[in-house]
Amino acid sequence: MAWMAERSAGVRAKLAQFRTIPGNARALEVGSGAHGLIFFFEAASKVGVDPLADHYRQLFPTWQDRAETLAAFGESLPFPDESFDIVLCDNVVDHAETPQRICEELVRVLRPDGLLYFAVNVHHRFYRWASSLHAAWRSAGIPFEVTPFADHTVHLTLDDARNLFSRLSIERLLDEDSIEATKQAPVRSRHAGDWFKRLFFKNARYVLIAARL
Repeated sequence: MAWMAERSAGVRAKLAQFRTIPGNARALEVGSGAHGLIFFFEAASKVGVDPLADHYRQLFPTWQDRAETLAAFGESLPFPDESFDIVLCDNVVDHAETPQRICEELVRVLRPDGLLYFAVNVHHRFYRWASSLHAAWRSAGIPFEVTPFADHTVHLTLDDARNLFSRLSIERLLDEDSIEATKQAPVRSRHAGDWFKRLFFKNARYVLIAARL
């Protein structure tokens, strides 16, 4: 998992550009999954939260032993207010039912002046419209699956992602996206979903680094 170690080190380096990370920093990753950032992150105390944490601990004990892990949902984190110096959330909220609630929890458990690293995939608004239509015909019992419209619980636009934090007590230190690079990237023609990607970009990356006020 060298690539994940490099990615985790890159995230830490980005955070350190904006604030000094204390030697006794306590870090949390919400949605740590099987091999998330937290297992390769350098911090005095490391905690990963995921609904399937117990399952992942059995499957991948070598990785999971690198941090404390808890089985919990991001919408209701089992920690007091202002518990962590660093909070990470990478490609998680678009696979949940209530992204806004998770973001509120991310900020709640972050101490004042603590650092938040948040990343999520964003898409052309076409995918949000199409996924709503897809969900409607599926709920009506029509057995027609179109994977590009059903691979995320929520298809966020760039504005959607930014607005998740618009009312929360944070200072935005970095706010960037890869939409233009995603539009220009070559698309392989393997199935109908790739045809849609030629017209409407999909899976661009939005990254926010913020400090808790």
